[in-house]
Amino acid sequence: MSFLIDTLDALLPQTQCGQCGYDGCRPYARAMAEGRADINRCPPGGPETIAALAQALDRPARPLDPDCGRHQPFRIALIDEAHCIGCTLCIQACPVDAILGASQSMHTIIEEDCTGCERCVTPCPVDCISMVPARRDWTPQDAAQARQRYQARNQRLQSRHTEAGSPAARTLANKPILATPASTHDKQDRIAQALARARARRS
Repeated sequence: MSFLIDTLDALLPQTQCGQCGYDGCRPYARAMAEGRADINRCPPGGPETIAALAQALDRPARPLDPDCGRHQPFRIALIDEAHCIGCTLCIQACPVDAILGASQSMHTIIEEDCTGCERCVTPCPVDCISMVPARRDWTPQDAAQARQRYQARNQRLQSRHTEAGSPAARTLANKPILATPASTHDKQDRIAQALARARARRS
């Protein structure tokens, strides 16, 4: 069973969007392996992914379930920095730690890490996050890196929730860990680059 779950998970795009009805690609892969979910519930993957899943499970391919959404070109999130209030709700919602910022400070998207999952859009209380064309395709390398970030985040959440289960502790656990001294300079560079790209898009 574990091998089958790994196989199905590897075929999914790793956007961790939840449109399939499960909290990420691996939970969806597990549900398919256990016969609890159909193969046509992944809008980001579209027909190509459905065909691959059908082959892996020896099932007939089916059209994408419209209740899950529609397949469309890869998009990424963009934060309007002029209206961001620094509430951190988008940071807590991001499944791959692709948003940088701090409480009461402007947030920005790390463009190369964003999976286009849209999970940050709904929690934003000032509606300052929009989805824009990524101007590139989502690649297998993107998927592999997104899987690593998703797993790292889940491991962090699990370890912190084990230490303390209060709502306050869960809120803190959802925030990315602070940079270590050795990585501070690199993170500052990434923030500057992300801001420059966001401003260039708007201009």
